[in-house]
Amino acid sequence: MQALVNADIFTGDSVLSDGAVVIDDGRIATVCPRGTLDPRIESQDLGGGLVAPGFLDLQVNGGGGILFNASPTVESLVRIGAAHRTFGTTGWLATVITDDVGVRRKAAAAVRDAMAAGVPGLLGIHFEGPHINPERRGVHDARHIAPLDAAALDLLTGTGIPHALVTLAPERVPAAAVRRLAAAGLRVAAGHSAAGWEEATAGFAAGITGVTHLYNAMSPLGSREPGLVGAALAEDGCWCGIIVDGHHVHDAAVRIAWKAKPPGRLFLVTDAMPPVGAPAPAAGFALYGETIGVADGRCVTADGRLAGSALDMATAVRNAVRRVGIPLEEALRMASAHPAAFMGMDGTRGRIAPGMAADLVHLDAELTVRGSWIGGKYASA
Repeated sequence: MQALVNADIFTGDSVLSDGAVVIDDGRIATVCPRGTLDPRIESQDLGGGLVAPGFLDLQVNGGGGILFNASPTVESLVRIGAAHRTFGTTGWLATVITDDVGVRRKAAAAVRDAMAAGVPGLLGIHFEGPHINPERRGVHDARHIAPLDAAALDLLTGTGIPHALVTLAPERVPAAAVRRLAAAGLRVAAGHSAAGWEEATAGFAAGITGVTHLYNAMSPLGSREPGLVGAALAEDGCWCGIIVDGHHVHDAAVRIAWKAKPPGRLFLVTDAMPPVGAPAPAAGFALYGETIGVADGRCVTADGRLAGSALDMATAVRNAVRRVGIPLEEALRMASAHPAAFMGMDGTRGRIAPGMAADLVHLDAELTVRGSWIGGKYASA
């Protein structure tokens, strides 16, 4: 048992000054005023700053110099997770983008094996494609875009991974297939889609509960055709992931989404690529055999298309506060409680309260990560 003291504590609901977080066996035992703490409990003096729920990123394509699609192994997942932990991410979904079925099977097996081995922070898998619309594919390889047939449905529903998310284009997937995915416990998000209003709302009715990287790679909001963006903003029950890096979405568009969505339905994602937490700066990385350039915080193809991001979650939080004007407490929830709720993890993650996982981040006054805890185990940044 250990107590964390001498830092403000953001519980997910409010900030407690001069408090203590007591950790026991990987979980939060209690949160209390420091003056009521049992003196027999060993304390870790944090020297100021803010303790908050650890960040939860549902779209991690890579990090630490590794692209998961290119190297779908347990060892890669270890390195990717360690790279993102440096920036406060204590829970994440390994994301495999559109690729052939062999890569997708290897990715699922690697995630399953890594979770069984207890790789810190890894909570599940995100299949982003290949059941998407070629018109909105972004950098996804058109050669591997495929219909959601019976074999693909069996792959998605038979992974044995407790937390799985699939991104698909609702206009390209039958409603019956969406219903089967949802009934199997997967979270289904719309993305890389040219869906009109009717197709998008039909997808929501069938069991789609979120959208992947709002605004990007989807039909835009128009006055006569609201598109997927309009449907996502209008559907109160829809969760929306958003990339707040100043490149994917204009700050004003982020603010519009934040004002349009009910509290709790907009959350931060990184869509991170290998440069995040890489051991040394690199001018680029390979994707589908093409070199993706990295400059000024952007990952781009030779013809100028964005190819994921070089964003980390701590920077996303800072951008939400400083660039967009979102209050700090809400920005922290957008990085923790809200994605946890979307994935059905809110009973164990996203808040600092008794019984919750001791997955925490320690931030300084500049919102730079000092260290983190996963299952109560500390690592400095």
